Amino acid sequence: MTEPAEVPQPLVLVAFPAGDPPLHGVALVTLNRPKALNALSYALLDELDAVLEALDADTECRAIVITGSGSRAFAAGADVRELAVETTDSLHAADPFAVVDRVGRLATPTIAAVRGFALGGGAELAMACDMLVAGDDAKFGQPEIAIGVIPGAGGTQRLARAIGRVRAMDLVLTGRQFDAAEAERLGLVTTVVPAAETLERALQLAAKVASMPALAAAAAKAAVRATEELPIDEGLRYERDRFEALFGTDDQREGMIAFLEKRPAVWRHR
Repeated sequence: MTEPAEVPQPLVLVAFPAGDPPLHGVALVTLNRPKALNALSYALLDELDAVLEALDADTECRAIVITGSGSRAFAAGADVRELAVETTDSLHAADPFAVVDRVGRLATPTIAAVRGFALGGGAELAMACDMLVAGDDAKFGQPEIAIGVIPGAGGTQRLARAIGRVRAMDLVLTGRQFDAAEAERLGLVTTVVPAAETLERALQLAAKVASMPALAAAAAKAAVRATEELPIDEGLRYERDRFEALFGTDDQREGMIAFLEKRPAVWRHR
């Protein structure tokens, strides 16, 4: 009698968790390779890309929390076994880490909930999110230089924009790890919380974001993100265009009428 074949587990889990207060509109995305410290294999990245694309298109999803399975790691980096056999041409053709760049371009706000290691590609994925809730057991780092390469999923660019050039130089050129307290001092994380509360606090933050009018939230995210790319004059015009475009939406009318009538607004997310 043969043993039944083991059913492969999804590398990325998706849930719409319940909560008190309710977590309406919040999706929880979990990287699910706990035995490998949630290392970012190509297969996992492909699944993550598909999951995020689907959630971004779902009008019922208004905030996304990304976390790692277990308490030991958010993601301990890329899968070095896969990278070790690559060439310049094969990496350029496959571009396996493009999903990390796409995280920042999602219309839906994203929050990383980080416990344990967030190293290399894991740190880059966390930094690509709009906000980052770190447990006090979190460890960050860009250790790529120790294996003969450099960060390749935004680690030099996002890190320097978040904490400044000279601090980013220190971390990228030494490859050293740093804890949540230092990450907070550097301005890399939104908040540091007790480790056991990390996911709960990230979900609460996501619920607050999801309770806001969705079109305004998407416009606000896009405008803040534009500061990374546009000169101030162009950024101000970008902001003004999105501000003006919200007038005439159902939620703009409802929000202003509710304010004048001194009552809570009832959002339709349109």
